Amino acid sequence: MTNPYAHPYAYMRGIDRFPAYVYDLAGLGDHAGSVRGALGPDGPELFYAAKANPDPAVLRALAPHMDGVEISSGGELAHVRATLPDARLAFGGPGKTDEELALAHRLGVERVHVESPNELARLVETARPVGILLRVNLPFRTPGAALQMSGPFGMDEEALGACARTIARNPRLTLHGVHAHLASGLDAPAMLDLTAQIVDWALPWLDAHGVDDPEINLGGGMAVDYRSPDSRFDWKGYAAGLPSVPARLRIEPGRALTAYHGWYVTDVLDVKSTRGETYAVLRGGTHHLRTPVTKGHDQPFTVLTAEGEPCLRATLVGQLCTPKDVFAHDVPVPRLRPGDIIAFAMAGAYAWNISHHDFLMHPKPAFHYLPTRARQNSFPVGAGQ
Repeated sequence: MTNPYAHPYAYMRGIDRFPAYVYDLAGLGDHAGSVRGALGPDGPELFYAAKANPDPAVLRALAPHMDGVEISSGGELAHVRATLPDARLAFGGPGKTDEELALAHRLGVERVHVESPNELARLVETARPVGILLRVNLPFRTPGAALQMSGPFGMDEEALGACARTIARNPRLTLHGVHAHLASGLDAPAMLDLTAQIVDWALPWLDAHGVDDPEINLGGGMAVDYRSPDSRFDWKGYAAGLPSVPARLRIEPGRALTAYHGWYVTDVLDVKSTRGETYAVLRGGTHHLRTPVTKGHDQPFTVLTAEGEPCLRATLVGQLCTPKDVFAHDVPVPRLRPGDIIAFAMAGAYAWNISHHDFLMHPKPAFHYLPTRARQNSFPVGAGQ
């Protein structure tokens, strides 16, 4: 018997309520496995940055291919520990509260990424044993980065030295290394250049502070290009270019793992022209899929129901009372009518979970998981994109 859902779009056309998120867990697992394979058995440890998409089914699909999970709040910590009871956890992020630090101890967090001398002082006061990475804020240039992770994140050399001395005076605290997530949106050559700078700085600093078996967490930030949905970060090239060093390296990708295996699927409510521009008003909006507004791009999409090739241009908007509620601006589309279904691709990371869900109190989207092993990159993405 032929599977009616052998193609993801066939499944999406059969959804009975829009908007909806659709995740391809099998494709996600395959992709994560390919990343793990590219890094190789002697490559860096691979932790998943849960902030990218903490959906429990997504976490479980990734778990067999990860060495651990990076979390950035007490809420993420409790959620990930409940979903993956045996996962190794690293706790990052600024402004950790006393309650969160206590929870980290209770739920068995392996590493705390300390952001400041004040945060470290509060850890000292708890009198609990803690494995620590100090988050560094280093003055390295990262040309082409989509986001510079400087400002309030991490510490300069003066604060790092003060923290190292505090740890040395407190036998319950163990300094294992440094955390150096300095930029996001870098391709493999740029990431390797930054890695070399981090390692060249970190190894002598850690040696000077008596760290015998050092760990260097390089963070995430592997580039995802929404303008080119078939492109992927060069994991093999990245792995081949990593330096051989007397330290345990760790990376924490998020977007580059999950972005490609989620869609936001919705339908057209209205098509209108005003002042010479055409708008397709879609059910839902960027309060469900914040990614295009946050990143400043047109979200790649496919019209699933309209017939014919793109023959006009339109701006795809949502139901919000703001001109910023735009999925894609002035893009080629086929002739659209109310009821047509549109699937926005690359909605598997920093999408639902970063969006302002309750603005205007529209209904929340449904969540679906493909029942097949069909992958996003097995079919074209975009309508004239």
